[in-house]
Formats: sequence, structure tokens, C-alpha cells
Amino acid sequence: MVSVTFSDLRSAAFCPRQCYYEWVDDDRDPPPHVERVRSLAFRYDELLRADRLSLAAEPIEIDPAVYQRQLADAKTRHDRWRECCTPASREVLVDGRDCRGIVHKVFEAPLEPVIVSTGTPPDRGVWESHSIVAVAAAKALAWEREQSVESAYVEYPAAAVIRRIDLTTRRKAAYRRTLRTVREIDGPPPRTNDRSKCDHCDYAHKCGVRTRTLRSLLERR
Repeated sequence: MVSVTFSDLRSAAFCPRQCYYEWVDDDRDPPPHVERVRSLAFRYDELLRADRLSLAAEPIEIDPAVYQRQLADAKTRHDRWRECCTPASREVLVDGRDCRGIVHKVFEAPLEPVIVSTGTPPDRGVWESHSIVAVAAAKALAWEREQSVESAYVEYPAAAVIRRIDLTTRRKAAYRRTLRTVREIDGPPPRTNDRSKCDHCDYAHKCGVRTRTLRSLLERR
């Protein structure tokens, strides 16, 4: 069975219909600003020392003074702060039994994957789509290394937020549901009932357009 990508899981967790449109358009490359924001996650020490004017020029989402306070707080609270700044491995392609994708940082002993998000964090915890990708990364890494992985990190570097999550039964169940959803997509899935998501979807203008099934499109290639 073909492995499902992390990006497909993330899109399907947000909206399966969005995932479908990305497949049809073959649109999986991130926008140019994504890499610039993601690079912040590898420069925490530098950003902590930066002057406020320089920091204001970075792609951060909050006031520079608040940003540095939150980074300082993360440095105090997280045992793996040093690894957040200088991970043992970065941008690692992992290929598990069911899914594959890029793990932005890999911590060793204990083995933990880090997923870096360029978005805004929720007030507590992590967004459901990021939780699902973090579980996928942990499972793929565990499969490759033949080691148990019980937790993961999600970083929101534009907001100076780092959060560790445990791979709970609930999180694993959400991952399995999303994996099934991706594998069952064959044509546009039903529209989401949460129409607030449409405000943040690049494919909102396409929803409702009669489209051939994904299988028919693939068979013509």
C-alpha cells in the first residue's frame, strides 16, 4: 500500500476536500514565506540576543519584546531547549509503514520528532492537524529506527511557542481516522460543515464545481 504523506494528512485533517484539490492541482509546494518562517526554529539563540529593530524585521507574529520573553520562558521550561536550537538531525525524510514525510528536527535518547508549523498556535496545546502530523512523524520514525516513540514536539516559531505532546490513545485514534480518510478519497469529499475554515482555504472558490473523480484523472495520466 502506498504511503500517505504528512502534508496529505495535515490537509485532510483540516478539510478532506482541500486535500483532494491539492491532488488534482498537484499543488504541494509551500509558499515562499514558509521556509523563511520555518528557519526561525533553527535560530532561537540568535533571536534571543537580537536587538528589537532587527527582530522586528523577522517574520514573527508578535511584538519583539513579547517574542523574546516567550523564547526566554521556553528556554526555562523545556528540558530539551539545547536540542531545539541545535538538533542532532534536521529536515529528515522518514518513511514508515503507513506514512512518510519530513521531520524538521529529530531528538535522540529519548527519540522524539519535531514538527515545525508556520502558523499561529492555539491558546493551549496544538491544533488537531498538527497533532495528527506529529503522531505520523513519531510512528514513521519509530518504524525506521525500530524504537518506541511516545512523545513529540510541535513548534510555532513565528510566535516563539514550543509544545511537547504525548502520543495518547485519543491522538493515535485521530491519526488513524485521518489516514483512512486520505486513503478513501476518490473524488471531491463532502464540504466541511465548519465554513469558517473556508476563509483560510485557497480552494474555496472551487468548492461546488462539478469535477471528475480523482481516479479518472489519474487513469488519464
